[in-house]
Amino acid sequence: MPSPDKSINWTSLITIASAAVLIGTELLGAAWASGWALAGFFQLGPTFETILQAVFGLCAIYAIVVFLRQATRVEPIFKRG
Repeated sequence: MPSPDKSINWTSLITIASAAVLIGTELLGAAWASGWALAGFFQLGPTFETILQAVFGLCAIYAIVVFLRQATRVEPIFKRG
């Protein structure tokens, strides 16, 4: 929880949130499609397809978290005021 002497920098917050939605959607979509494509290419079946999609999805979520951490360092959400 921010201290009372900090205020929210709305421009940075909206920028980071918008970029996170865009990048997150692309990463999760690519993860799902990669699991589907690899399972189909190697004829692994629906169980392994789901497993691959879950593994790639977790990697995508990790990448989103790393992106958010780096983005908040470059564009701070809270400003002293």
